[in-house]
Amino acid sequence: MKSLLVPLRSLLSHPLNQHRRLAAICDFLRWQISSRVANGAIAVSFVDNARLLVRSGMTGATGNIYCGLHEFADMAFVLHFLRSDDLFVDIGANIGSYTVLASAVVGARVVCFEPTPSTYMALMDNVNLNGVSARVRAINAACGAGRTTLRFTSALDTVNHVATVADGFEATIEVPVTTCDDALSEEVPILAKIDVEGFETEVINGGIRMLCDSRLKALVMELNGSGERYGFDESEIIERLHELGFVAATYEPFARVLTVMKAGHRSTRGNTLFVRDVEFIRERLKTARKYQVRERKI
Repeated sequence: MKSLLVPLRSLLSHPLNQHRRLAAICDFLRWQISSRVANGAIAVSFVDNARLLVRSGMTGATGNIYCGLHEFADMAFVLHFLRSDDLFVDIGANIGSYTVLASAVVGARVVCFEPTPSTYMALMDNVNLNGVSARVRAINAACGAGRTTLRFTSALDTVNHVATVADGFEATIEVPVTTCDDALSEEVPILAKIDVEGFETEVINGGIRMLCDSRLKALVMELNGSGERYGFDESEIIERLHELGFVAATYEPFARVLTVMKAGHRSTRGNTLFVRDVEFIRERLKTARKYQVRERKI
């Protein structure tokens, strides 16, 4: 019972649940029951007409069931900033929540990376479920600083990562590694998401051409201290991005307000939004259409 109270408290404080708390509790209980009796993945409604295939234990994906948009500000930024036929890069795609938002809901093109084979299969299931295979190029590899292979954990759901000695090697697999620049060739996204459980420094080292290109306007990047397991200082990432013209910012989806943070600061939520060409981004955010998320439009 105690294990259920933590996610329950989190979902009740979520911005999309603050005016529907009883309904949120019902959604939570309904999923707890249905996921235990279902034999396999369940197709659930996402945003607008998009759907996700979700199994019990998929932490991030079940967050979307409970809250509509699990990572509210970041996912809403993707919806409001992207336009049809833009290019979005999703590094560490997991089962494809962000990829589906970009491709199936907005209509953007996507290049996404997911190294773990079983998770990659779930990603492709969601791409196929939403009929967006023509707009999505999914790569079953990790992103790093060069072409190589690395050992990955394989049984940790959304927090699978490049294995260290501390992880041991029993529940690990060997995966191919490419660089973002090699995979994209001459293409440059307008927005990228990097969620690689502490390996962000190496992804950046392999994506310098992309990061230096002014066509890339924004990054959603997880910076939660996980880089320490590899000896990386995440403050150096912030400094490096600042040198390339990026500043950290926060986004308030209901008001569609983008606020630039003080130099050197980052979000305390886990993901940090980095932007450049701020006025261009603000205009896009203001003029985006509204999207249906559960009972609300954002």
